[in-house]
Amino acid sequence: AALADAVVPVDPRPASPEELQAVHDAAYLARLARVCAEGGGALDPDTVIGPRSYEAAVLGAGGALVLVEALEAGRAEVGLLAARPPGHHATADQAMGFCLINHVAVVAAHLRRRGERVAVVDWDVHHGNGTQAIFWDDPGVLYCSTHQDPLYPGSGGLAETGGPHAPGATVNVPLPPGATGDVVLRAFDEVIGPAVAEFGPTWVLVSAGFDAHRADPLADLQLSAGDFAELGRRVRELAPRPGRLLLVLEGGYDLDALRLSIGATLASALGEPYRPERPTSGGPGAEAVRAAAARHAELASERRPRLIP
Repeated sequence: AALADAVVPVDPRPASPEELQAVHDAAYLARLARVCAEGGGALDPDTVIGPRSYEAAVLGAGGALVLVEALEAGRAEVGLLAARPPGHHATADQAMGFCLINHVAVVAAHLRRRGERVAVVDWDVHHGNGTQAIFWDDPGVLYCSTHQDPLYPGSGGLAETGGPHAPGATVNVPLPPGATGDVVLRAFDEVIGPAVAEFGPTWVLVSAGFDAHRADPLADLQLSAGDFAELGRRVRELAPRPGRLLLVLEGGYDLDALRLSIGATLASALGEPYRPERPTSGGPGAEAVRAAAARHAELASERRPRLIP
């Protein structure tokens, strides 16, 4: 993407117990550390850890917090946490879907403690059930997701719109297998973009999974790196100002597609033209976007104050 001169490397630090426990149960974290210290093992059929997995996950969460500090110091306009394991499936007390610690949730909780309003945009092909659950009833965190449905982990339906104190603060746009980039972009333009604008965030965090790429082996959406370039431009426009946009790597399991998609996303988020693949179009899903738009327009109408004549 010819961005070498623009890249500012940032060294991570381990997240502190207090920073992790703002999101995860202490007993769960202790179990992760213990299993790794004993050599690792399977936490569930999908999630297997080794001796240093917990160390890597803690550095990932701390690295995301270091990126917040670097952005606030004006060192860059956009941050990227290029870390694995991913995080958005991890709940407060359970590892799932390769995820141990929910990095984007750790950052959102950190920002919320300071009084920030945080929008989390998740374009991973799998629904970020962990992030949704952690902030389900927090009106200061808006969670928006496009994802394939049906697919693991089975959550993210239209009816999932937030808890009693946060109605409408969860926005899900489930899309059918075969959906192409034009459908995902329509979901951003007609559902997610308006929701974020109405919410008025002071920070935008992106759960940037790239397994919606057509080459990825784990799912059936049909996006290209060119589509991710367009998504990068859109989240740049959603951020309130430069230095308030952080992308956190989630899924993406074809390494060539991952490389091209990250380059295209970052270039576009910085206002640079880089389209290594053509955008895609013509797939199904327009009706799913219309249904999501109608659902969230209804919720927005219910939230407006009523005038009594």
